[in-house]
Amino acid sequence: MSSKKYITKGEGLPNWSNPISHAVVVNNMCFVSGQLAVNTDGKYVSGTIEQEGQLAFANFFAAIKNAGFAKEDIVFIDIAFENLQDLPPINQLFIELFPKGKRPARTIYQAAALPFGGKIKITGTAVKDLR
Repeated sequence: MSSKKYITKGEGLPNWSNPISHAVVVNNMCFVSGQLAVNTDGKYVSGTIEQEGQLAFANFFAAIKNAGFAKEDIVFIDIAFENLQDLPPINQLFIELFPKGKRPARTIYQAAALPFGGKIKITGTAVKDLR
């Protein structure tokens, strides 16, 4: 039988009224909803791709932390860009956030539009080792 936990609010997470969970935990897996450059007041923060990427990743990490997971548990990241030409600075941020040899699998793509007119949206999955 699986257990489920819905993360709808928590420390460091945007406080907003959207009808979503920031993350859902099923057994040893954490599925994180698309995280944007939204501050803890629930307001979109427009900035450079680096600024928006840093805030989106901070929200992603806050979601897994509130779910009881760690950065080392992340196995998959999905990144949607407004413009794929923004990939190089996000690659640099990815290198800084995840050590070589321990980087999660990743997909990237350009989206026709992102919520709030954002430049980047990050989603992914974390898995705890049950050994």
